[in-house]
Amino acid sequence: MPTVRLEIAYHGAGFAGWAAQPGMRTVQGELEEALQRLLGSRTPLTVAGRTDAGVHAWGQVASFSTEGEPPSDLTRALNGLSGPDLAVKRSELAPDGFDARRDARARTYCYRVLAERISNPFEAGVALYWPHPVDHAVLNACAHALRGTHDFTAFTPTQTEHVRFERDILRADWHEKRSVLGEGRVLELWIEADAFMRNMVRVLVGTMLEVAGGRRSLEDFTALLAGAPRERAGDTAQAHGLHLAAVRY
Repeated sequence: MPTVRLEIAYHGAGFAGWAAQPGMRTVQGELEEALQRLLGSRTPLTVAGRTDAGVHAWGQVASFSTEGEPPSDLTRALNGLSGPDLAVKRSELAPDGFDARRDARARTYCYRVLAERISNPFEAGVALYWPHPVDHAVLNACAHALRGTHDFTAFTPTQTEHVRFERDILRADWHEKRSVLGEGRVLELWIEADAFMRNMVRVLVGTMLEVAGGRRSLEDFTALLAGAPRERAGDTAQAHGLHLAAVRY
């Protein structure tokens, strides 16, 4: 059976996350419905990384197997059956047995923070508005501490299906750039790891912003990376600042 790989982008505001849910609009549900119309049978998708409600993606990857040869214009056809906030960027035949989740070696997320006293309507849906003091150097010190293998128990909900809490952080950096239309400063956390746990990046960001605002110390932050309980870490940053940027195979 041929295996097809899809590269996908979506604006998460209009979706109840990736995973199909009865009565809810989801990315998986919309794409699988479109595939069923095109291929004539139910076609389950495997995804590289599930995203929660409100989270965006620039470089999501999904795969599926089909009994027949997929249409040569599959990309165009899928985009014709989906809303304007969802786009299949590319579709192509993958090697036999390719699995978008199992074969992924690393994922990269970008979390965007509008660090200004005045909000920017053009960043409202894609960046966390943070009108509080932020020390960029301290943010970078936090990011540097993340690199390597740590226990991230403190950065995922207590009620979880995870059984392994260690993750290998391959890259973690904060970058400063101008916001849309050049109005204000946006801080972006770029973080790559072998895998992520639910809400992990969002709790990391919420906690790092506390450190950068002087509400907790860098030493306290680094101590959390030794498997501290969830209640010792900071708040979970809002979903709309998070973007799945890339998946590496």
